[in-house]
Amino acid sequence: MYRTMVTARLVDEAAFRLNRQGKAPFVVPVSGHEGCQVGTGWPLRPGQDIWVPYYRDVAIVLLAGMTPYEIFLGLFAKADDPSSGGRQMPSHWGSRRLGIISHSSPIATQVPHAAGIAYAARYRGEDAVVGCWFGEGATSAGAWHEGLNFAGIHKLPVVFVCENNYYAISVGQPLQMAIENVADRAEGYGFPGVVVDGNDVLASYAAMKTAVERAQAGDGPTLIEAKTYRFFPHTSDDDDRSYRSREEVQQAKERDPITRFAETLEDLGVMDAASVDAVWAETKADVDGQIDRAWNAADPDPSTLERHVFFEGDDV
Repeated sequence: MYRTMVTARLVDEAAFRLNRQGKAPFVVPVSGHEGCQVGTGWPLRPGQDIWVPYYRDVAIVLLAGMTPYEIFLGLFAKADDPSSGGRQMPSHWGSRRLGIISHSSPIATQVPHAAGIAYAARYRGEDAVVGCWFGEGATSAGAWHEGLNFAGIHKLPVVFVCENNYYAISVGQPLQMAIENVADRAEGYGFPGVVVDGNDVLASYAAMKTAVERAQAGDGPTLIEAKTYRFFPHTSDDDDRSYRSREEVQQAKERDPITRFAETLEDLGVMDAASVDAVWAETKADVDGQIDRAWNAADPDPSTLERHVFFEGDDV
């Protein structure tokens, strides 16, 4: 868990630096969300369950089996990018092999997709749970309500995870909804809603484990609201200084989920300061090496321009 959180942070920080250097066109930061992502992704079974992420979910796709090398192939628009061969914009991951469902840029479009995929899995008799992640801004979209309503009616094996960082780009939560908790909306669709501290990876894990077991038992969906915070702007094109103070961001960083988990592991005697430092050093060396490989990978052949535009049989 801890190493995955560190990997996601280092991938994020490197991507942001590369963007500022003009080497990466667009970045959607994950820093601050690592706890809720690793916690809620951990109970799913790679290769069996279905992952329906949104554009901030670096740690989710890492847990599904995607490597930093593959993430940076997409960021650099390289030919071997597994999501689209370098055609899709960054952070729109997809892999049939890993069960990662790609999404559109408009928010919440993946939510009815997740409900439909869960319906299909049950219809086919497949032992699969669908995990679907989104920000709280997505809960204002009609597609979000349609997806949850359909899942509730049919008691589908899907878990909806709201990564609530309190800002829909620049719009704070009080201007998004008239309720305190997104999870309260689940009651209207006939299934449980749970609020969890998204900066606590173990609390996020416990909530997701219960929800997955409920879905596997045929008891239907769960909506988990993980309250967290993003440390960077909404994207590399956003200037968050226009809507939140530096003091607010600094206060949030004092609740950093990675630091918090390291302290817990040290208190439990699982790790010490030296082993924590070793994880960071080893992971940074690994991520840096994978970035270099991705940067030097082949660019797409212009003759393949229409690839992934039309169905190509067995092409993945």
